Amino acid sequence: MKPVIIRTEGVTRCFPSGRETIYALKNVSISIKAGTLTILRGRSGSGKTTLINLLGALDKPTSGKIYFNGNEITQMSEARRDVLRQKEMGFVFQSIALISMMSAYENVEFALRVAGYNSGERRKRAEECLAFVGLSKRMHHRPSELSGGEQQRVAIARAIAHRPRVVFADEPTAELDTNTGLQVVKVFKNLVEKEGLTVVMSTHDPSMVEIADHVYTLEDGEIVDEQ
Repeated sequence: MKPVIIRTEGVTRCFPSGRETIYALKNVSISIKAGTLTILRGRSGSGKTTLINLLGALDKPTSGKIYFNGNEITQMSEARRDVLRQKEMGFVFQSIALISMMSAYENVEFALRVAGYNSGERRKRAEECLAFVGLSKRMHHRPSELSGGEQQRVAIARAIAHRPRVVFADEPTAELDTNTGLQVVKVFKNLVEKEGLTVVMSTHDPSMVEIADHVYTLEDGEIVDEQ
């Protein structure tokens, strides 16, 4: 049995809107096991991104509790949450946000520089991560010289470089065609199977679901199905 690394209890997130209250999430309770690929599935506006932001300690719920590796992150100070994100988590977003003037290698190496790795470690780890995502021969190309799928794989290499426990990916295939998107998701699956990483990914694309170990379907801020 794989241990649970992320757990939520009755998480609700709402936002005031004039005289009304908009509920982005309502009473969400989920468990994510370590070393698995979990997909949060649903249409646009279903609450996927809000849930990713909460699980990744980028936002706090209005009510409910979130636990990461047994520790309640909803009660942590901002400083502790910052450290948690920097050391234990990696993020891949729909907007890839690579630095345009840097090569693929430099984008990954820069992330390691920020994380405090020394120069020798940075070089070895950056090359290792780019090799893992199949870009050894493209590492000295800038983003403009790479395809959309290749750019997203650079973003994945950057997200895993500092050896996080969990990578959160919010709609990472939304701008890609189906075949390219499947290739990107297979990179995540390889990370899970070969590196023991935990990946939590949101998508509205039903073709991605078969690759996942676990799927939660959201609708209007609620979990309506689990498989």
